[in-house]
Amino acid sequence: MSDRQKPDALVALAAGRILLGVCALAAPGPLVRGFGLSSSPTVAYLTRIYGARALALGVGYLGEPAEGRRRWHRIGLAVDTSDTLTALGHLVRRDAPLRAVVALGALTGGYAAVGAFRLLRERGEG
Repeated sequence: MSDRQKPDALVALAAGRILLGVCALAAPGPLVRGFGLSSSPTVAYLTRIYGARALALGVGYLGEPAEGRRRWHRIGLAVDTSDTLTALGHLVRRDAPLRAVVALGALTGGYAAVGAFRLLRERGEG
């Protein structure tokens, strides 16, 4: 399979961001309950903020031509790294529901790992 035919992990991540963003904007209550949190107007508001950010990152990445996606990749990696470090902080302090911290930390950590691996691979090739 040529490089052109291989599925692109960053495209898949961007599509995932869009899906998560739409769900967070359209139905924040069920989404946060799925992560083990209680829904409230404040949590719904914060979830929608997160959703708008996820949607913007996904649409921004996919909306660029292939050669212009490098900047969006790095922005997404920075956001995912920050979110994962935040989750680790809450995990250490044990000041947030464990199920939610582990689930969201795994989600953002997975995104960060894929983004970092891709960045390192690009640097090795370039």
